[in-house]
Amino acid sequence: MYYWRDLADVPEGFGPAVVTIGNFDGVHRGHQSVLQQLVEAARERDAAAVVISFEPHPAQVHRPESAPELIMGLQDRVETLADTGIDGLLMMHYTLDLAAQTPEEFVRSVLVDGLRAKAVVIGHDVRFGRGNSGDLSTMQALGNQLGFDVIVIDDFGSNLQGKTAAAGERRCSSTWVREALVAGDVTTAARILGRPHRMRGEVVHGAARGRALGFPTANLAPESTGFIPADGIYAGWLIDSSQVRWPAAISVGSNPTFEGVSRQVEAHVIDRPVEEIDVFDLYGQTVIVEFVRRLRGMVAYRGPEALIDQMRLDVAQTRTVLSTEQRAYG
Repeated sequence: MYYWRDLADVPEGFGPAVVTIGNFDGVHRGHQSVLQQLVEAARERDAAAVVISFEPHPAQVHRPESAPELIMGLQDRVETLADTGIDGLLMMHYTLDLAAQTPEEFVRSVLVDGLRAKAVVIGHDVRFGRGNSGDLSTMQALGNQLGFDVIVIDDFGSNLQGKTAAAGERRCSSTWVREALVAGDVTTAARILGRPHRMRGEVVHGAARGRALGFPTANLAPESTGFIPADGIYAGWLIDSSQVRWPAAISVGSNPTFEGVSRQVEAHVIDRPVEEIDVFDLYGQTVIVEFVRRLRGMVAYRGPEALIDQMRLDVAQTRTVLSTEQRAYG
């Protein structure tokens, strides 16, 4: 996949292309449906399938105080988009100057002059250009004027089985994913995403309480990317820097059994080979933590002994969940 961070990076004469525009936070199954149709339309026209996205998220520029927490970081968004089969990704730096362009200025400079668009794939509710003044009819008029087709796609429904949402059916959306994660419902989030929700970050030193209790954990740095789900204990996976997947019991939140513990995400890798236990060191590595199922909420226990007993139960339940969990969501 071609990856450009600026329109000036697109080679002169690139194209023709079939283009879609969006933030694609989460790259959920609704997004995947759009991108599948994008690729199909590009292949039919012997053109490149290109996604235009933005960094930072426009809401972080226009209303930073109320911008939504992002489902995934930039690296995961780029890698997940690449896995959809698109040919190119233009990740435009979102600024107030870019936002000030009229719909026609944006379409002419980016879609037509920059990417030589043969077609644009958009939804019924598309908005673009200064003050979101451009809509579907604007894009269709510009297509007629500037010589590209406009392909209008339907919403992907909450039944997660087809491309079109039925009347009254909730559409697949990033908002829905966030709502599920706020509730700790990572199972529903995974069904919408088509894969387990993940975080990515460096493993840093913590208070070493888990090690002292016999359950050493990999603590993610506070600046890790990815939406932090509700406090609780989760069954999931830790993927290390060598891309080895380890089963893990994951804790999110502050441990109420101990005072003065700030909110954190930490993963206890289970079932490591005996010969690797003494040399297993993740400090300084950038790892991925995937959430498969929430096991329970956070509870304050009367002392370390009761907590250790519960942690043993959590590990056993994690092992059971991961041994039976289906990798395909749908």
